[in-house]
Amino acid sequence: MNNKDLKFNSKTIHGGQQPDAAYGAVMPPIYQTSTYAQSTPGAHKGFEYSRSANPTRTALENSLASIENGAYGLAFASGLSAIDAIIKLLEPGDEVISTNDLYGGSYRLFLKVYEKLGISFHFIGMQSVDTIAEKITDKTKLIWVETPTNPMMNIIDIKSIADLAKEKGLLLAVDNTFATPYLQRPLDLGADIVMHSATKYLGGHSDVVVGALVVKDKELAEKLYFIQNASGAVCGPMDSFLTLRGIKTLHVRMQRHCENGKAIAEYLRKHPKIEKVCWPGFEDHPNYAIAKAQMDDFGGMISFIPKGGSFEDAVKIVENLRVFTLAESLGGVESLAGHPASMTHASIPKEEREKSGVVDSLIRLSVGIEAIEDLIADLEQAIG
Repeated sequence: MNNKDLKFNSKTIHGGQQPDAAYGAVMPPIYQTSTYAQSTPGAHKGFEYSRSANPTRTALENSLASIENGAYGLAFASGLSAIDAIIKLLEPGDEVISTNDLYGGSYRLFLKVYEKLGISFHFIGMQSVDTIAEKITDKTKLIWVETPTNPMMNIIDIKSIADLAKEKGLLLAVDNTFATPYLQRPLDLGADIVMHSATKYLGGHSDVVVGALVVKDKELAEKLYFIQNASGAVCGPMDSFLTLRGIKTLHVRMQRHCENGKAIAEYLRKHPKIEKVCWPGFEDHPNYAIAKAQMDDFGGMISFIPKGGSFEDAVKIVENLRVFTLAESLGGVESLAGHPASMTHASIPKEEREKSGVVDSLIRLSVGIEAIEDLIADLEQAIG
């Protein structure tokens, strides 16, 4: 059977993969080498130098393309270096429309690095496509989407924005880190580029830092491959191996993340000391119908605000957690809690954070795959 014909759960294990040509190794070996022997100048076996290509990284890139239903995968040293490669497609004077509720590192890269090089960024709410259409000018070249957004779990209609982008001749890039291709496949909905911080759910074990891009278009892929090689922000063979190993269990992990996430969201919503819970699986969540249409489930990411909460109240809760770990990042097998205002989104000015709902009392949870009884008991004792 062609790997392209496999169901998703099989693609995570077999997609884009073949036994190693040298000895038939089932798992791609870790080719811990910087260079490759040539029989005569320019004559080699497909690999010259590991910044340009490495067999272990190639195996990961093939897997990434398979699980996202793309044609070309690229692996980077981090999610931010993957985003950096996308922005390098642009030129001074170009404009980008981005969601206003996004990862703080993306915001920092856009404004602190690229704005001073002549690229303009407009941060807007994207719950309505009409809002995006109003911002498009003849200088607009890229629409940047996160859905679900980080950390407010807003849902953005990928297909409608993809239709708009194609009509206007714009690129659409979607950060699919929160959903993963287990739940959502933006390329199938019309996006041009899918980005992942593969550090998160794809790796899944909090032991690697890797970024990823997947595209369908050959010309776009060639431009990104050139940037990847020219800029050199590639992941090493060990990181590639660990991420590929993580992908092989993505489907079974995501099932439990979704089950536990639903239970935690419902528990928090009923808790008398919790004012607000942000989770796209609630039927009264704005754009719930879109989430249900473009996602296969609702994931394990949740944000909440304690009733009458303050910065001190939020800090007290996260400090009291015992099973949840207070830490940056998300998407690992272990449950993590974070305080966006002082951690993941601290690079965004307070007044800008609060416009999108990232108040000082907001707590973000990455619900892991532990026993749900232990996770609920931990929240119960921490909230008090």
